[in-house]
Amino acid sequence: MMQLLKNKLDGKAVIITGGTDGIGRACGLLFARHGAHVYLTHRWGTADEDQLRAEFRAAGAREPAIVEADASLDEDTDALMEQVKREHDGVEAILSNVSFAHVSKSHEDLDKKSFLRSLGYSAWPFISYLQSAHHAFGRYPRYAVGMSSRGPEYFLPGYDFVAASKTVMESFCRYLTADLLSEDIRINVLRANPVETRSLEATFGPEFAPFCKKYYGDGFFVTSEEVAAAALGLCSGLMDGVKGQVLLLDRGFGFADNVVRLFSQREQLGLSILPHDRSFKENT
Repeated sequence: MMQLLKNKLDGKAVIITGGTDGIGRACGLLFARHGAHVYLTHRWGTADEDQLRAEFRAAGAREPAIVEADASLDEDTDALMEQVKREHDGVEAILSNVSFAHVSKSHEDLDKKSFLRSLGYSAWPFISYLQSAHHAFGRYPRYAVGMSSRGPEYFLPGYDFVAASKTVMESFCRYLTADLLSEDIRINVLRANPVETRSLEATFGPEFAPFCKKYYGDGFFVTSEEVAAAALGLCSGLMDGVKGQVLLLDRGFGFADNVVRLFSQREQLGLSILPHDRSFKENT
């Protein structure tokens, strides 16, 4: 399997937005270990390039190209494609991972400017990178994978604009697939359970992960490496029949995520029966 994937990706250009940290970095390492020439984008001054290259060398991965490119700016996107074009005749895969959005404290601090900025970073690159690649190479990438979250389907405090932006991206996944059925491209989205990254901590604060682990268990979180492996699978050639899908990565945890599970693990989680409930039980 390793050799099959290496034959598939060896020397191919793979672009990963927001590729220098968290999920993006894990994807870059995995694709590069299988021979891909990965282009990792980041905003100005947000990456320690020497440290990142050292990580790739230590993992036995092909050295990445690290590019300062604001994913929300079309001119940066076009410049990136021209850079790729100097070394490759096409793009094998684009992973739209970058996400940046206003975190609200209440509905009263939602504003149009922040909403549009959120869309510009978290939804628009999923479209603009495909358009720019087609313009530069005359064809679309063979694969496009968008990174979403659980925000579109259940409540997360302060996550209004992120959830809205991810919903837009997921909708375009389906519509672009329908529009490009005759093209050699497979577009999908990975909707993952929370991943412990600096972005997660910046959004929800340092107490969020420990709290979730206490009351949900470690299984609630997926790892960056698991998301990367799913992305690699979608771009491996072994899943080419999968198009226009929003795939949930939750380790099957969602099936057990209910009050019955909390009750069955109440001692382990420190969730004792309330005093008035205990009194009622004793009286009956």
